[in-house]
Amino acid sequence: MRKVTTRAFAVLLLAALVVAGMGVYLFRLVKDGGDWAAFYANDSVYTNGKLNRGSITDRDGVVLASAGEDGFRYADDSSVRRGCLHVVGDLDGNIGTSMLSVFRSRFINYSFLTGTTTEGGAMQLTIDAEVSAAAYDALAGMKGTVLVYNYQTGEIICMVSTPGWDPQEGVTFDVNDSAYEGAFINRAISSRFTPGSVFKLVTMAAAIETIPDLWDQTFTCNGSTIIGSQKVNCTGYHGTIGVEQGLACSCNVVFGELGRQLGGARISQYAEKYGLTSEHTLNGKIPTAAGSVPAAQGDGDAAWSAIGQYEDLINPYSFLRFIGAIANGGVAVEPTILAGKSAGSERIMEPGTAQTLSEMMSYNVSYEYGTWAYPGLDMHAKTGTAETNGGTHAWFAGFITNKPLAFVVMAERAGSGYGVASPIANTVLQKAVSVLD
Repeated sequence: MRKVTTRAFAVLLLAALVVAGMGVYLFRLVKDGGDWAAFYANDSVYTNGKLNRGSITDRDGVVLASAGEDGFRYADDSSVRRGCLHVVGDLDGNIGTSMLSVFRSRFINYSFLTGTTTEGGAMQLTIDAEVSAAAYDALAGMKGTVLVYNYQTGEIICMVSTPGWDPQEGVTFDVNDSAYEGAFINRAISSRFTPGSVFKLVTMAAAIETIPDLWDQTFTCNGSTIIGSQKVNCTGYHGTIGVEQGLACSCNVVFGELGRQLGGARISQYAEKYGLTSEHTLNGKIPTAAGSVPAAQGDGDAAWSAIGQYEDLINPYSFLRFIGAIANGGVAVEPTILAGKSAGSERIMEPGTAQTLSEMMSYNVSYEYGTWAYPGLDMHAKTGTAETNGGTHAWFAGFITNKPLAFVVMAERAGSGYGVASPIANTVLQKAVSVLD
């Protein structure tokens, strides 16, 4: 009798394990079936290791990549191919955050119920081919990134990263060549950089909300000052000015003093509040690099952190989201790169703070940069020239109101924000205004 009981128990246990195993398998099939079908060993999906189905178009239906009888082809224009490379991807999967890598199952038109079909899927993106080509050409061989998005709808119009290559020709360069350093990385979403003076917008927001007598204060800039035993150098001699002129002139003396008053912990807190130290996810699938703004302990380090130096590191995508919130009354609309897909929004800034920053960024242009530099554009912006061991990163970030477009331009170790990044932004925005409905 005991043997029968033991055997029955063993059979029941075995049956339970089989059921559990089937449950795990079905769960994995639902969750990962698309990835399994898209695996390179699937001969029905690949020909000679190359994807044989699917297509990608821009917002206007311009074909960026498609499979046909003569193989997988990219756009006819070389600048479009290169400008859209890090978004679209290459057939060898070198860019892990690209559409061809992350959303591969959509191209093979996989369904849990029917499996794969012979036709393949079509994917329409929010990016514009012409704007992307203009951004690629404007970067003119520099390493960097250009991001433009609609701060009301979240649609990414342009996400260009350089250096890159022509995906139609494949990787023909030496991967150890310093000119192609980081070519497989989308700098817009997967990298972080010292922000320099564009970070002063974060410091300014914190000061607006927490320093009661901010607008009554004046500061005297004689080219440098001592804060917490550290010498804080400025780029000019600005004399006695208030905070509005301090932002327009990007005066390090003014912002070093604001950093001392705020303290490192509060600066770090506001960077976190605005999502600049968080990892975000583009369309629920593509992770972004998290920035880092550690809380400086002493007055001197807090001063440099407020200026956007110290150990501050910012991801361009996250900063675009922050700029979009300023333009949108404090509400950050999440970026999306898939046409017709809304990614939601959240309030990250008080409306009054956003309005004040918007007015100050407009004043930056009229008082310091010159409206003539952006003909026909209602520009609100801030420059940044970030000092690093290998040179200075050129930043220009802001928004226009001609169309609801926010932007971030970063040229790596390329020079000054005004001299290098600002003209790139003007070129790209002029194209965007001319081609977007």
